[in-house]
Amino acid sequence: MRKIFIMVIMVFAILPVVADEIEGTQHIDMENGVLGIADNRGFTLQSKDGKFIFKPYLFLQTRASYNYYDDEGLDKAYNQDNVANSGFAVPYAILGFTGKTFGKLDYNLSINAAATGANVLQQAWVDYCLNPSVRFRVGKFKTPFTHAYLTTLGETLFPLLPTSLTATSIMPYTLNAVTPTIGTGFDLGFEFHGIAKLNSQKPDSWAMGYEVGLWNGSGSSVNVATKTLSDDWHIPSLLYAGRLTFMPWGNMPMTQGNSHMLHGRHMLFGISGSLNVESESESTNDGRLGVEWSMLYNRWYAALEGYWMHVGFTKRQKIDRTFNYWGAYGQIGYFFNDCLQGGFRYDFMDRNSSTNDGFLNMPAVVLNYYINKCNLKLTAMYQFTGRYGHETQLDRDNDDLGVSTHTASVQLQYSF
Repeated sequence: MRKIFIMVIMVFAILPVVADEIEGTQHIDMENGVLGIADNRGFTLQSKDGKFIFKPYLFLQTRASYNYYDDEGLDKAYNQDNVANSGFAVPYAILGFTGKTFGKLDYNLSINAAATGANVLQQAWVDYCLNPSVRFRVGKFKTPFTHAYLTTLGETLFPLLPTSLTATSIMPYTLNAVTPTIGTGFDLGFEFHGIAKLNSQKPDSWAMGYEVGLWNGSGSSVNVATKTLSDDWHIPSLLYAGRLTFMPWGNMPMTQGNSHMLHGRHMLFGISGSLNVESESESTNDGRLGVEWSMLYNRWYAALEGYWMHVGFTKRQKIDRTFNYWGAYGQIGYFFNDCLQGGFRYDFMDRNSSTNDGFLNMPAVVLNYYINKCNLKLTAMYQFTGRYGHETQLDRDNDDLGVSTHTASVQLQYSF
């Protein structure tokens, strides 16, 4: 008992010293993928030589939402509720810790107490660094596809991801298991990645980044190995994915606007692709391609991104048809002062495949208010879902099934 007491006293004695040493630094670590952690925020334990670092963190989002859905041509006798999925929610309640060991091995573990099932384990990975251009990561983390997903969770301009990435596709078959989304999100696997710079001594020197690896392809809701070999292609039925980026003004931070980073310039051009073999309950082979551009210029943030998904059925399904889906969005944000950021996004999706007429367009606006002294972020957002170009009213009604016509939300975010 006496030893434990002495250790606790030593820990609290070390913390103020560490805080004093790193106070005032402008570096913001976003490698954990959850929130941007400034080195002068919260508690950090590290050895004198800096080879061992331990930083716990907390991330909490509370949200009030209002969603209004179209009648979809149904008679009122069916007692359909136009207002649904509304009220209060806690999307994320994350406890985690991140750091470095032996000066070479980075690690991160985060638990989302607001989730259920396998999604409770939000991330768990280790990353070995041979040098900045050659790194190896294994565990559960984000797959290298789309700027929207790869942005640090607490650093997004909007509280909701673009609908074109999260909405399920519409298929003309009654196969409930075959509803792929364009976004791939978190998954279990490994990747090689790194960033090569023209001049490592100059922070604004151009850089090239790459990420390539293998994942289960079953998403964040599965934490066990369930895959087999493809009957069609005789290769492991996994997600094969990669991403290549070019950054002309130095490393691009994974943020869509941070009130502590209102000076400087960063830009990124990227291309990504993936192949998910025997996905969707072994029913389809899904291919994806994406292109992206993003920029931070002082108080401005802007991004453009487009993506395409090709869905083909496996031979066992005996369906000799393929489907192509695509979407895109553009968004822009600006800090009016050190604590108020406004933004606009236009989201577009061909949800019913390119073989059918009609698409969804989803403009949205947002206001973010940062209370920097206590790490609070208050967000208000509104999005409208419009439908255009459908051949029949039935096609129009089917295209936005499960997607609300009017979405409004107010969210309070706290990080430590």
